[in-house]
Amino acid sequence: MLKEAEEVINISPAAVKAVQDIIDEKGMNGHGLRIYVSGSGCSGVQFGIALDDNINDTDTTVETDGVKVIVDHQSLEYARGASVDFINDPQKGTGFVISAPQAEHGGCSCGSNEEANSCGDSGSCC
Repeated sequence: MLKEAEEVINISPAAVKAVQDIIDEKGMNGHGLRIYVSGSGCSGVQFGIALDDNINDTDTTVETDGVKVIVDHQSLEYARGASVDFINDPQKGTGFVISAPQAEHGGCSCGSNEEANSCGDSGSCC
């Protein structure tokens, strides 16, 4: 059964617009933004994102302003309470940033959580 949970993930207006622009530009109507755990490092869990139109019965979905966010059941524990934003900064770059308090680890100082959870070029921690 498809689960829908409003408080799972918050997506900023900038991220909603960026996702919708990509979907429109590529003609991918019916797709949503899938967020999944792609690995972990000393700064915490790292997330991957993709546009996807294959929603499984065990996926959790959240829809904000017409943009669907999809999280698989294994990634849900780490994604709960996450925020998705889209930045366009000359110094930090352009891309989606996922901040997820449930996915953070402490104790090591080899990178910031924002860097570890970025889908842009800043990527890995160690």
